[in-house]
Order: sequence, then structure tokens, then C-alpha cells
Amino acid sequence: MPWHDSRKQACRENPLSDFQLDERIVRDSDLLTKIGLCELRLMKDSRWPWLMLVPQRPGVSEIFDLTPLDQTMLTFETTLVAEALKTVTGATKINVAALGNIVRQLHVHVIARSEGDANWPGPVWGFGTAEPRTADETKAFSAKILDALTP
Repeated sequence: MPWHDSRKQACRENPLSDFQLDERIVRDSDLLTKIGLCELRLMKDSRWPWLMLVPQRPGVSEIFDLTPLDQTMLTFETTLVAEALKTVTGATKINVAALGNIVRQLHVHVIARSEGDANWPGPVWGFGTAEPRTADETKAFSAKILDALTP
């Protein structure tokens, strides 16, 4: 059995039992909620409204490592979060990316970008130093996102 088939089989048998979040994701973001497949997290950088979806599946580093159903759920949850972020921020563009060059655990960035933001139109990665939100800013922004996700 190819290695990716064995991962898919493990996910089918008990998908959440061995799920552990990469320590760098824990360090750099706050948990907002669990949507279904994914944890929804807010990056600790106030320069951009920057969310992250992390599928709760062990040992997954690529979208194609997910089962077809999980791939569908990831697409649905990404769209749901992107629409909520656009509604809350009124951003010019919503960037969606799954890179994984540094943190291999599969995670999808959903970032609101606007003309004139900290590095428009360049990438957010590797630009300057993160600027943390205050606890009140985190709470207020999180509430807006969660409200926008509620039907």
C-alpha cells in the first residue's frame, strides 16, 4: 500500500485521535473555533486580518493527502471563512494559500489584503516583524469573524 493510502486509512479509522497541532502554529496564532474538519485560527499579527484553517488530521502535509471527502470539506470551509473575512474587512482581495515550506503540517492561510496595507501588493511572508494585537482587539475581531460565520 502506498504511503499516502496508509495515511488516508489511518484518518478514516480515527481521524482525531492522533491530531497534534504544530508548536509553531500554536505559538503564532490563537484558536477561534473548530468548524468541522478544521480548526480556525487567528494569526498574531495585526498588520493583516489573517486567518488560518488547520485540518484536524494527523500526518497530513498536502491537500492530496486528505480523503476526497476531507478535500471537499476543506474547500467548503475555506470558502466559508474567506467570505466571512471579506464581509468583516471589506478587503480589496482575499488571498488563500497552502504553502508548507517551513511548517509542514497542512494549513491554509486566508488573508484579507487591501491597497495600502503593510506590504501591498507584495506577500505577507517574510515582511517586517509581526505586530501583536491587544487582547481587546483580538476579542473584537474574533467576535466579528465568528458572527459572520453564523448563519
